[in-house]
Amino acid sequence: MEKMTWDGVHKLREWLDSEDQAAAGDVKLLRVLKIGEEFGEAAQAITGALGANPRKGHSNTWQDVEKELSDVIVTAMVALATITPEAEKVLDARVQGLLERLNLS
Repeated sequence: MEKMTWDGVHKLREWLDSEDQAAAGDVKLLRVLKIGEEFGEAAQAITGALGANPRKGHSNTWQDVEKELSDVIVTAMVALATITPEAEKVLDARVQGLLERLNLS
């Protein structure tokens, strides 16, 4: 993953940390739960792009889906960076493990 991407993720985490979310509860838990919220928005965008909700019709574009999926990924990266200072290494090791399991490395 691009270093620029991780630099941005760390800036986002630092900004969130400065907003004193601790008063709202366990910051690690809240950041992981936020992934679910973002996933819901991605699911809603896919439904809209497919026109699968008869009440709303084609209410979203595939560009909306791309944006929402990107939000899911960034939110997960921020959550991982909140849980461990070794987030980049953890993610790299996980991707490598998946590649090895599928004999793609």
